[in-house]
Amino acid sequence: MAFSMASKAALVALFSLLAATFVSGARPMSFNQTEFTADPNWEAARATWYGAPTGAGPDDDGGACGFKNVNQYPFSSMTSCGNEPLFKDGKGCGSCYQIRCTNNAACSGNPETVIITDMNYYPVSKYHFDLSGTAFGAMAKPGMNDQLRHAGIIDIEFKRVPCNFPGLKVTFHVEEGSNPVYFAVLVEYEDGDGDTVQVDLMEANSQSWTPMRESWGSIWRLDSNHRLQAPFSLRITNESGKQLVANQVIPANWTPTAVYRSFVQYSS
Repeated sequence: MAFSMASKAALVALFSLLAATFVSGARPMSFNQTEFTADPNWEAARATWYGAPTGAGPDDDGGACGFKNVNQYPFSSMTSCGNEPLFKDGKGCGSCYQIRCTNNAACSGNPETVIITDMNYYPVSKYHFDLSGTAFGAMAKPGMNDQLRHAGIIDIEFKRVPCNFPGLKVTFHVEEGSNPVYFAVLVEYEDGDGDTVQVDLMEANSQSWTPMRESWGSIWRLDSNHRLQAPFSLRITNESGKQLVANQVIPANWTPTAVYRSFVQYSS
């Protein structure tokens, strides 16, 4: 694969910092997944970037959260990998953060909002945003996007902010491989916290909720010992404990890979 000069600069800077870390005898840090919670104050972090300079991150426009088409609205390429206190073993998927940089001549100092869509396995600081090229460049002054990207690694500030997806309701993608006894679904576009920490399913003609298990990222699954009876209602819970119920959002004739849009959304 061919790399642009900007991508090479970012990689060189990252490898240099990692090398310095290991020379000093330090090891990559691990974090408690509950260490970071929403905070109205700005926190210190470091940022890198990867992928195409004006891209959405990974080549498949997805990542460890499972989100689809993150180069399109509402993600619009403003995406980031997060290290463990941001990714939270997948429960941080969909969380929104404001980021800004001020210590580089190319920095605008203006806050930009990014969404956690992937996992960063090699943190260079306690809080590390590995941004898409688009998101990294968005922190620059007009016309200085490439200059900022050439810096490779920069100090930034960040804070958790509510997500807001105008015109969208919570959406469910039925995952490939789902069948009458196995059902997996990707949850997207939650306003407010932006994340999902629990999903429960209610079958047709049932009065009880069955907890689903986190499969990976923002994908939840139910392995059943019987044929599941659709239509299904889904109940989602966010990090603040608020719940939404999408009644019979998955129809009786559901199919794998289909997208079903609900009529519910967390209030702003």
